[in-house]
Amino acid sequence: MGDIIISAALAVFIYLTAVFALALLVRDNSIVDIAWGLGFILVALLTFVIGQEQGPRQILVTTLVTIWGSRLAVHIFSRKRGRGEDFRYAKWRREWGSWFVPRSFLQIFMLQGIFLLVISCGVMLVNASGPRALGALDLAGTAVWLVGFFFEAVGDAQLVKFKRDPDHKGRIMTSGLWRTTRHPNYFGEVVMWWGIFLIALSAPAGWTAVASPLLITFLLLRVSGVTMLEKQYAGNSEFAEYARRTSAFFPLPPKREKTS
Repeated sequence: MGDIIISAALAVFIYLTAVFALALLVRDNSIVDIAWGLGFILVALLTFVIGQEQGPRQILVTTLVTIWGSRLAVHIFSRKRGRGEDFRYAKWRREWGSWFVPRSFLQIFMLQGIFLLVISCGVMLVNASGPRALGALDLAGTAVWLVGFFFEAVGDAQLVKFKRDPDHKGRIMTSGLWRTTRHPNYFGEVVMWWGIFLIALSAPAGWTAVASPLLITFLLLRVSGVTMLEKQYAGNSEFAEYARRTSAFFPLPPKREKTS
């Protein structure tokens, strides 16, 4: 397991250093968001190849991560194309001034690399273990993963379709999955990693992989996801009403409209 972690860490370091160099060249740190999902594919495929004999569990986990990472990278690339640097990264560019380059490398690219490795721990544990037949935990984990993938993929697709309509410019998406949760895509991503954790429980010391879903849940709820995104809607009355009746994260029936 130690060799696999070291190999994965080295690969992620080289990969994100290359992405950082490209970001400097194009003056756009937000390309790291495209690289995020691809980094998980890198770890999954690398540990699959250098791990023990590849069995059905290793194939399952590596396939699920590859599907998720590929879809996410394509989605973010399509959403970002022609838009320039994301507002979060542009804000840091202005605030960090002369410290922009070293802080970008450490606080954006290398920090994301650490997060990526921790979140991938379930995948690494599975790929470092020996091949065994699939069991109930694998089936349960796959089912949970599929629920998460549905929420993320469908939520993203619904939002893209909504934003393409010029009549919706400046409006808030409140239909489809977005009627039950303000962030179906974030909810879906968290659920997927809980599914991977369930699969990892069948590997030796698999319980330690709980660090993966706990970290991604914390990041999306408190750091780079819900909290940061909703700050840009401060003072927006339409969003305030939407937030009043719609769950922030877990899908729930919307609250009734206020009556006059």
